[in-house]
This record gives sequence, structure tokens and C-alpha cells, in this order.
Amino acid sequence: MQEISQYAVGLDIGTTTVRAVVGHLDTPGQSPSIIGVGAHENAGMRKGTVVNLVNTAQAIDKALEAAERMSGHQIHAATVSINGSHIVGMSSKGVIAVGTGGHEINDDDIARVEEAATVVQLPANREILEVTPRSYQLDGQDNIKDPIGMTGVRLEVDAHVITALGPHLKNLVKACEMTETKVTHTVPAALAAARAVVDQRQTENGVAMIDIGGTTTNIAVFEEGDLQHVAVLPVGSVNITNDLAIGLKTELTVAEKVKIEHAVANSTLRRGGNQRVSIKVDTTTHEFDTEDIDMIVDARLEEIFELINKELKSIGRAANLPGGVVLTGGGAKLKGMADYAKEALQLSARIGMPHGFGGMTDQIEQPEYATAVGLMLLDLEAEAHQPARHQDKERAGGNMLSGLSDRAKSLFGKFKN
Repeated sequence: MQEISQYAVGLDIGTTTVRAVVGHLDTPGQSPSIIGVGAHENAGMRKGTVVNLVNTAQAIDKALEAAERMSGHQIHAATVSINGSHIVGMSSKGVIAVGTGGHEINDDDIARVEEAATVVQLPANREILEVTPRSYQLDGQDNIKDPIGMTGVRLEVDAHVITALGPHLKNLVKACEMTETKVTHTVPAALAAARAVVDQRQTENGVAMIDIGGTTTNIAVFEEGDLQHVAVLPVGSVNITNDLAIGLKTELTVAEKVKIEHAVANSTLRRGGNQRVSIKVDTTTHEFDTEDIDMIVDARLEEIFELINKELKSIGRAANLPGGVVLTGGGAKLKGMADYAKEALQLSARIGMPHGFGGMTDQIEQPEYATAVGLMLLDLEAEAHQPARHQDKERAGGNMLSGLSDRAKSLFGKFKN
């Protein structure tokens, strides 16, 4: 009998761009191959939250359609990113009795004590996204990492609980459902990116994952292998573009090209002092001084990194993370960004790019794809526990395209209602 192969889908619904990554696993225990990648501009969100369902759903549909066409798989479900400054983390404890003396702690006990940690007083409009255990206590013994198989009668857990505003979460799920895509799991963007580009040694020693997106900057801090802190700042690389447009008195399309082609995070990369640079858009050539560009970019970066440092100070980790910082997101592509972060945060810094996969790796080995790849890996891990959820639904080209058009018909039918 032929073994059913597994595939997994990560869907990163960013404010400026939706990215989809399809991974395929032939051999358990091996890294998946990347078989489909899709991306499309998103005009339906502001600072990580949905403000226009139709536009967001259209962007999701286009990104998934491109990934489907490339992979030859129809996508019916995905693990999805959630973003926005409404996402907050807090500490919580759970306590349960696990029976009489001689009882060995099992998976059911772990599930019960983690459930107990979710019994917290939350406003009616907030929902729990993630519960991450930091450590367990068994009959007074502290700092147990994994109590499975140990003997005791009273089990406690110290957990990190991440919550989000319910309406924002529901709107995100609704936008996906409008494209007939089931949301199997929602994960904060920084946690997903960390899954793709941060190694175990860094999470043990202490590391900050900083995902600089278009309009938000996601932060996740790990130590002793556990999540310690999450935060979402309402600033990103689009703010740099806007500042350049205002400061250089030019159009946004020109400012974006200036940022991509001539902006640097670290002005020491400039050689020979101030220079005159030109940008051609359509038939018009625009000229600017690098001195002006540097001054504008530096002012905004200073603000972003001051906010990041403030978050690290709030948990006592400013300049105190041996694993340093890992930068992802489109904003991390600014020339010299790792050097800037190193100086601003007084920590080692590197740009995180997904690697170690087979298949179409040239497309995903970019910092802006870290979140989508991490979501795909998390989808694969969830699938390992529910192997019947995704099955290999490879189709011949004609059937696949007819499936896409059916999905599009259904999608636009819903838009008209």
C-alpha cells in the first residue's frame, strides 16, 4: 500500500503582503521540501488588524492561488499568523492534584495542569492564543522541565499565556473562510518566525526574535528554552518610506525605491561622504543627497530600536541576552541592519533567513519569508498529531485549475452578498 505523503501550509497574513508557503514531507524525521510559494499585496489591513474583509480575503486568495499553482496541491487548511499590538502575554500558574502517592505523571496530567493555567480573569473580548509552559513544580520541587514519568501528588505549572482581542481574531479567521480555507491554528508572527530561524542553543541561553514588518515590529524573547515575553510595536519599515516621502518631498513610489536602493541603516557603509544619487520612476529621474536620506532613516530607526530596548528593559533583558537578537521581516533587508541592531541594543545580531530545506529554496531564503516558513513547520508538527487532517490531494493540472476557478467563483459570490 502506498504511504500517504504529508503536506503543510503556512499563511502569513501581513499588513502589506500575504505570503503562503507549502511544504511537503516524504520521509518522517526529515526536513520538508518547499513545493509552493505565493505572495500578494494586501490592502485590507492596518497595523496587523483587518479593516476590510473583502480586500484581505482577495489578497489571501491570490497568494494561495499562486502557491497552489506552483505546488499542484489544493489548499483547504493552513496555520495562520496573527499580528497587531492587541496581542499581549502574561504569566499564569496552574495547580492540580494528580492522585495518590506512587502516581506517575502522564500526558493527561500535563494537559490538565496547562488547562488550569488558562483559568485567568480575562475581559470578555479577549481570547487565549497560546499557553507556553516555562517550568513545572512537583510536590515542592522547583524548575522541572519535563515531569513525565516522575512520581508525585501535586503538580503546578508556571506558564506564559498569550491573548488577543477576540473580534480581531474572528475577522482574520473570517477572511480566510471567505476563501474556503480552514484556519487550523493561529500563531503570533514572532513565534512563527522564531520556529524557522532560531536554534535551540539560542533559546536556552537567551535570544530576542525581532520581526520588522511593514507596519508592525514583533518581538519574542526566549530563555532557558521557553518563551518569556511577547510584544507587538505599531511601527515598521513603511514608516521609513513615509518619512522619506515627507523629508525628501517626493512621492511614495519614489521614496520606496530610494529606501530599497540607496537607504542604509548604518551610515558608516557610505564611502566618500555625501553623494548625489538618482532614482528613475517611469520616465522621470529624481536626485537626492545621501546625507538627507541617512538623516531621515536614522531618526526613524532610532525610534524603533528605542521602543525595542524599552521592551527588553521591562523584563530585565536589555543588553543581557547571550544568544543576541535575530532580525527577520522585510525591514531586516535594509543594508547594515544587523550592525545597527548590534550598536543600538548592545547585543550580537544577525539576519534570520530560513534554510536547510529542499525544493524551491531560492524563493524562501529571505528574511520576509521567516514567518510563513515557521507557520508551515508548525502546521506540519500539528499534522503529525492529526495525520488524517491533511492528505496528499495532488491533482492533474486540469483538475487543479478547475478547483481554483471553483474557489474563485465561490469567493467572489460571497463578496457580492
